[in-house]
Amino acid sequence: MVPSVSVPEHITQLIKNWQSGDAAALNGLLPHIYADLRAMASRLLAGEAASTLQPTELVHDTLLKFLGAEALRINDREHFFRLFARLMRNLVVDRVRQIKAQKRGGEWERVDLLEAIDLPLLRDTDAELLHAAIDDLEAVEPRLARIVELRYFVGLSMEDIAKVLQVDERTVYRGWAVARSWLRDQVAT
Repeated sequence: MVPSVSVPEHITQLIKNWQSGDAAALNGLLPHIYADLRAMASRLLAGEAASTLQPTELVHDTLLKFLGAEALRINDREHFFRLFARLMRNLVVDRVRQIKAQKRGGEWERVDLLEAIDLPLLRDTDAELLHAAIDDLEAVEPRLARIVELRYFVGLSMEDIAKVLQVDERTVYRGWAVARSWLRDQVAT
């Protein structure tokens, strides 16, 4: 489901005020969006048995990265959530890389998350390879990459993705099918 913040226009205005240097706007923004951010993190981490991250920790780490990013221009509420989802994805991938680098725990394996979202990849798909494939997809077709991120990492329904991207739901279904096939081909090679 689309993060259900009270009034999207109000949230967008708080984001713009915060970006203009109003620190109080950030304090006003966080209570409105925190529950949605935590729900996004919970969905992302669901089924990640090898993950040492908890949803609250992922949200806080992502917020720190988000606040530390320089020259970040956020257009609106949806753009905020897309950027946040991307940062969460990057943090999870970085954590996977750390686990692989450790003497124990380097045998991280993906469980159930791929199956839960119907992304036809093998269970032993390398997270780094998947990450790179999504980045490559974004270079070729940014909308398809956004569909993957919103479906895979945020957990939105096709209907909600269509609303966020402001396209027809059939366009999202077609894009999801193309993106899944493309990612499967990229990761399989």
